[in-house]
Amino acid sequence: MTSAALYPPGPKGLVPGLQFLPFRRDPLAFLTSLARDYGDIVQFWMGPQRAFFLNHPDLIKDVLVTRYDAFHKGRALQRAKRLLGEGLLTSEGAHHRRQRRLAQPAFHRQRINGYAGVMVDYAARASSLWRDGATVNVADEMMRLTLAIVGKTLFDTDVERDAEDVSEALTEMMELFNLLLLPFAELLEKLPLPATRRFQRARARLDAVIYRIIDERRQSGADCGDLLSMLLLAEDEEGDRARMSNEQVRDEAMTILLAGHETTANALTWTWYLLAQHPEVEARLHHELDAVFEGERLPALDDLPRLRYTEMVIAESMRLYPPGWALGRLALNDFDIAGYTLPAGSLVLVSQYVTHHDARFFPDPHRFDPERFTPEAKESRPPFAYFPFGGGPRRCIGEGFAWMEGVLLLATLARRWRMSLVPGQTIKPHPRITLRPGRHGVLMTLERRGR
Repeated sequence: MTSAALYPPGPKGLVPGLQFLPFRRDPLAFLTSLARDYGDIVQFWMGPQRAFFLNHPDLIKDVLVTRYDAFHKGRALQRAKRLLGEGLLTSEGAHHRRQRRLAQPAFHRQRINGYAGVMVDYAARASSLWRDGATVNVADEMMRLTLAIVGKTLFDTDVERDAEDVSEALTEMMELFNLLLLPFAELLEKLPLPATRRFQRARARLDAVIYRIIDERRQSGADCGDLLSMLLLAEDEEGDRARMSNEQVRDEAMTILLAGHETTANALTWTWYLLAQHPEVEARLHHELDAVFEGERLPALDDLPRLRYTEMVIAESMRLYPPGWALGRLALNDFDIAGYTLPAGSLVLVSQYVTHHDARFFPDPHRFDPERFTPEAKESRPPFAYFPFGGGPRRCIGEGFAWMEGVLLLATLARRWRMSLVPGQTIKPHPRITLRPGRHGVLMTLERRGR
C-alpha cells in the first residue's frame, strides 16, 4: 500500500461517533488540540462522518483556491439552508455562479465607496446618543448600528424599527444552530420539540422583516440603484435571462442582511474589548485619529489611506477573534493531499481561529499586537496564514464593504469615546455560526474623550 492510501494521524481510543462530543462542547479547544497533538493534517470523526482538519496555509489554499471545485460546502452551511435558503453563502455550482454574477455589481469598489457617507453618518448619530459614564452592551450597540447601515446602503430602507426583532431572533437561532449539526438532526427537526418550535418561530420573525422589505419595493416599483433593486430587476445575461423569484430574492437578501451586519458587529465588539485591556494600543489609535481629524470634522472616504493604524487594529482583532472561525467542505471525490487520500464524502475542516493563533506565523499568538499588520509583516507570511474572509471563488463578496465599514465606524466612534470593561464579567468566544462574545454580550462604561 502506498503512503497516499494511508489516513493521517488522529485521536484514538474513542468510539468514532463520540468524537463529536468534545467538538460540540468546545470546538475551538478541540480543533486547537488536534493541531497541537497531531500536526497539519488530522483525521477524526464527526458523528458517523470521517473528517479531516487541515492547519497549514498551503493546505488551506489547496482546498479553498487551487482545487476549490473538488468540494461542496460542509454540513454546517448545508444545515444553514434552514435559515438562509439557497443564498450566496449556501448555494452551489451553476446556481451560485449565477447569483454571484447578479449580486456582484452592488459590491464593486466604486459603489462601495458611495456607502462611506452613510456609514459615518449613522455612526455619528449613534455617538450623539451615548452619554458620559453610561453603561452599554457594546455587542448590542454594534449590532444595531451595523444592521441600520446594511439596511440603508444595500436595501435603501429603515430597518432600525426591526433591530430588536432581528437581534432577538438571530440570537435565538445562533443558540439553536448547534442542534442542527447533531447526527440525525434531520429527524429531530420533524419532532415537535421546544427547540424546534423556537427555531421555526425565530425564522418566521426574520422572514417577516425580509418579505416586508421585498413587498414594499415591488409595490413602489422604484429602482433605487441599491442591491435590492439589482436583485429584483437583474436578468442573467449569461444564462436564461430569467429574473429571481421572490423566494430567491428572499434567500439572497436574508444572507446579505444577516452576514453583512453580524460579522462587522462582532469584529467591532471584540475590538472594543481588546482596546479596553491594552491602553498602549488605544493611545496610539487615539494619536492617529487626533492627527487626522481636527475640530468636529467627521471621517470621510478620502481619509482611509491615512487611517493605517486604525485598519491594523481591526485586522489584529479579526486575527484573535475572527468572525468566521471555521470553514467546512465536502470532498466530491477521493482527494489526494499532503501524501494522503481523503475519501469521497469526507468532511474537510479549516479554522481561521486555529491558524490565526499558530505561533509559526504569529509569534506569541495570544498577544494583541496590531504591528503584525504592517506591510512588511504581512509580506513575510504565507497568504493563508490569515484568511478572515475565506478565499478563492467563494471568498466573501462583501469583504471590501466590511473593511471600509469597520475602519470608518471605529474612527468615528473612537475619536470621541473610549470604553472600559464593567468588572465581574466572564467574556469568552462563543463559536456558533459566527464567533460571538456569548449570549449576554459585553458590558462597557463609556468615557467621553478630551481633546
